[in-house]
Amino acid sequence: MGEFLADIYFWTKSLHIVSVIAWMAGIFYLPRLFVYHVEVVGSGNETDDLFQTMERRLLKAIMNPAMISTWLFGLLLVMTPGIVDWMMIWPWTKAVSIIAMTWFHMWLAARRKEFVAGTNTLAGRRYRIMNEVPTLLMLVIVFSVVLKF
Repeated sequence: MGEFLADIYFWTKSLHIVSVIAWMAGIFYLPRLFVYHVEVVGSGNETDDLFQTMERRLLKAIMNPAMISTWLFGLLLVMTPGIVDWMMIWPWTKAVSIIAMTWFHMWLAARRKEFVAGTNTLAGRRYRIMNEVPTLLMLVIVFSVVLKF
């Protein structure tokens, strides 16, 4: 298995990067949609239905598959011989950040369910603040992987 993973390393790495880009695009955009949904759209009208459709499709058709493929290709990279040295700090900071990013993804999915149920209580400001979480995690992940500290 190790030799096979080494042979397809560049394919795996490329697919991992593409998956991360798609996931991050959704993670940055969905909270923005929530801000507009709260501050401009309101609930119980045609525009509310439109926003709920956009939010659902973004989460289900783009973000969920991108998160799953990010995890899949990332785990394949971890299993590739010679790629990760667990004696260093960087794989641990990246792993913790990825788990936190996954938690944030799930937090967004729970907020979407609140919009569907008409029970959202968070203000646009809260969504703006939470939108900074993936930026911070992205910085930790990128610097960890590139600088390998």
